[in-house]
Amino acid sequence: MSRVTRLALGCALLAALSGCGLRPMYAGGSSGVVAQGLAAIDVPAIEGQEGWLVRNALIDRLGQTGSSTAPRYRLDVLLDDQLEGLGLLTDDTIGRERRTLRARYQLVDIASGEILLDATAGSDAGIDVVSSEFATIAAEQTALENLAQQVADRIVTRLSLALRDRS
Repeated sequence: MSRVTRLALGCALLAALSGCGLRPMYAGGSSGVVAQGLAAIDVPAIEGQEGWLVRNALIDRLGQTGSSTAPRYRLDVLLDDQLEGLGLLTDDTIGRERRTLRARYQLVDIASGEILLDATAGSDAGIDVVSSEFATIAAEQTALENLAQQVADRIVTRLSLALRDRS
């Protein structure tokens, strides 16, 4: 393929891409509609250790660290953290566990009290139960920390879509 043909093909692909309806989520950077909306979300305290982890992850992702933006929205979050044994070994001990973290959240407009978004997010992780109780507890804690990050990511993605569609 000649250089001119490749250039023409590249231009044709760019023209086709511009008509596909895709638009950047965070257009405008930190002054864009979505970024400003995310920074205006207040996250009240969430009960429990898992709540503390999820709230901190949400605050990091919403861009509120050091922000002086007055809250326009409130994000109410309820968590359900479950740890269940799955695999039984020949001596009737548990060999595998599953940790599940589910969140039900609502985005509320503070001025009107209107619920703008009511959704759920969740994730789960498998944990090997080993002979060392300390190692098993450490694995359960690490799983909870990772799940909190994943759930926060899913919540912020859904919030971003809702704020983009609202603008």
